[in-house]
Formats: sequence, C-alpha cells, structure tokens
Amino acid sequence: MSTQDLSHSVAPSSSPPSVTAKLINGGVAGLVGVTCVFPIDLAKTRLQNQHGKDIYKGMIDCLMKTARAEGFLGMYRGAAVNLTLVTPEKAIKLAANDFFRQLLMEDELQRNLKMEMLAGCGAGMCQVVVTCPMEMLKIQLQDAGRLVCQGSASAPSSSRSYTAGSASTHKRLSATLIAWELLCTQGLAGLYKGLGATLLRDIPFSIIYFPLFANLNNLGFNERTGKASFAHSFMSGCVAGSVAAVAVTPLDVLKTRIQTLKKGLGEDTYSGITNCARKLWIQEGPSAFMKGAGCRALVIAPLFGIAQGVYFIGIGERILKCFE
Repeated sequence: MSTQDLSHSVAPSSSPPSVTAKLINGGVAGLVGVTCVFPIDLAKTRLQNQHGKDIYKGMIDCLMKTARAEGFLGMYRGAAVNLTLVTPEKAIKLAANDFFRQLLMEDELQRNLKMEMLAGCGAGMCQVVVTCPMEMLKIQLQDAGRLVCQGSASAPSSSRSYTAGSASTHKRLSATLIAWELLCTQGLAGLYKGLGATLLRDIPFSIIYFPLFANLNNLGFNERTGKASFAHSFMSGCVAGSVAAVAVTPLDVLKTRIQTLKKGLGEDTYSGITNCARKLWIQEGPSAFMKGAGCRALVIAPLFGIAQGVYFIGIGERILKCFE
C-alpha cells in the first residue's frame, strides 16, 4: 500500500502551513492511516495475486482466514516496511508537488486544471524512488501467508534462498532479509523491479486525484473562513481518493503480479508489463484487471479522511509551536 500524497488535501487559507509542518502532518497522517487500513491492503494484495482456483472468496473471507491461520498480527505482515518508509516517501512527494506547483502556477489560488495535472504527474514520478522498493518488500511479506495457505510454491532461483523452504523458514521472513538477498543476487535493480508498473500506477493516480480533489473541495469554499469546512474537505478527499484508486486498479494489479517474486505452484512469471497484461487477459479474462478494486477504494478513502483530520487539527503546527 503505497500511501498517496496528501499535501494539498486542505484548501489554502490565509496562513498556509510551513513546509516543515506539512511534512509532519503528512508523516503523522501516513503512520496513522497505514496502521488503520493495512489489513485491507493485505487482503487486496492476496486477492490480486490469486491465479486460477481462488483461495479467498473476497476481502472478508481473506481477512477471516488470515486471522485464523496467522493470528491478528498476521494481518499486519509487511506493515513495518510501510511505517518505516511512509515519512520519507511523503517528504519527497510533498516537496516535489510544492516545487512543481510553484514552477507551473503563477497564482496557486487560481484553478488551472492542466497545471494541476502536470504538478501531480511530477510528484508521482518523484515519489517512486521510495515507493517502488517499499512496495516490493511489502508485497513479499503480505503474500507469504497466501502461499502457505495454498500448500506449496515454487520460486525463481534469484529469490529461492529466502522464500523456499518449510513453514519455519517462512516465519523468519523479514524485509531486511529480502532486501539483503535481492541486493546480493540482483543488485539495486532487484529492489526496483516493477519500477515501470509503479510509475504507470502512481502518475495517473496523482493526475486524477489532485485536480479532482482541488475542484471538489473548492465547491465548498467559505469566504468567511478562507477554506472549506472539515466535513466538505473530508468527503472531497474520500471521493477523489476512491475514484483515483479504482481508476488505476488495473495498473495496480499488473504491478503486484510483476513485483511478486515467489509464485504458487502453476502460477506464471512475467517478463514485463505487456507480457503480464497479455497473460492476465488470456488466462483470467478482463475481470482480473479489477481484482481488489473494492479493497483499494476502502484503503484510500480512510487514508484521506484521516489526513483531513490531521491537517484540520494542525498537528504539525502544534508540534512546531512546542519548540519555539
């Protein structure tokens, strides 16, 4: 679950928060959001990786089976990676988004759809520096339980040293171990497998989300307070985030399949985006491209709602005041 940018989730007011406050707000929103919705993101990954015979009938069935087989903490496999990297990811995208908005828009209060889309595109391109390896490691940990539940699996030789083996080996699986093995066997490129697919997902998401949120939020702009109400901003973020998340689900499915190193018995490996899309279409039909769409909407909407709460309260500003 890559946490999408929330830097301009709140309409500009007479005294916009500083960059430092934005980074604190973004980091807090990301940490709280990931903690709240990570089990749904885990269900999304496992549903997207199902080939042929389904182990899980849906999100609820997946979460119930995961809780029974792996315990409550099993639903948080891979969460540590997200919690560790969500703040630097946020910092990069916040800074990039601010930079491109200032570069492309003479007056940020003046709505300019094309410039907003270009700024979002630039921010989406910059964030993958952290997003791609973060998602790469997270997916391996999230999907491990599905493979154990499936019963048997085969892995590519490059990943066999940390993925193949008994259940006891599976229990020792960690992001550090996976990262080390990938660096030793494939170099830095191993951590950036699926970079193209990540770009194809994150850039369209940002292009859709930023202008959609800005325009929805602007509909509730209150001249007296200088911004939209909390309730209006909250709903605008939820709607814009959900629409963008569902719209790019086919690209998220391709990214998940490509980045998954260990495959179940009889499951295909993919040489690239086109190869993955072709096999998915032929073997599983067009509906496979929308696997996990509901989960993605349920993950993204609360993330933006939580972010609205953080920005509305002004946690970053409050923290900075303590050090003045």
